[in-house]
Amino acid sequence: MFSAIRRWVEHRRAIRRRWQADAQRLILAEEVNAYYEAQRRATRPRLQGDAGEFYHWAKVAAEVGRIVPQAAMDIDAVRAIVAEEERRGT
Repeated sequence: MFSAIRRWVEHRRAIRRRWQADAQRLILAEEVNAYYEAQRRATRPRLQGDAGEFYHWAKVAAEVGRIVPQAAMDIDAVRAIVAEEERRGT
């Protein structure tokens, strides 16, 4: 019983470390636009029906917003990004 719980906790920690690491990589690459890039990366798997990757990149976007107070986070810009990705048909 305890080993199953321990495995589940480790699995959740690994997931958390992955989105935190991806957020840090985006921030280092382009600090101000990192939130928009994470939203773009979340849109692609959503359109492809990949729920796991969609949730991952949505968490990355949330982490970017939490870590970088100067990150641009305009909802109209996010809507434009989503519309652009939908037009691209990714």
